Amino acid sequence: MDKIFEIIHMLEKLAVNAKVNMVYVETILKIIGIAYIAEFATQITKDAGQGAIASKIELAGKIIILAMAIPILTVLIETIIKLIPS
Repeated sequence: MDKIFEIIHMLEKLAVNAKVNMVYVETILKIIGIAYIAEFATQITKDAGQGAIASKIELAGKIIILAMAIPILTVLIETIIKLIPS
């Protein structure tokens, strides 16, 4: 856990130095956590012989990740549009 804390702290310092809004960094860290939890749950259910449930867990994880990523994608698209000369 100490190593994970060090990595998260390093990412936070990089975000502050780059003047990135911490909301985006926190969201990305949450998305990574959800991906790991969904993958772990999927593997456990596959090992238990429940492939159908495993695929549903995987799909649910992807939907949650997509829903959480929408604000970041919106800002990214808005930034790209601003950079394109009109």
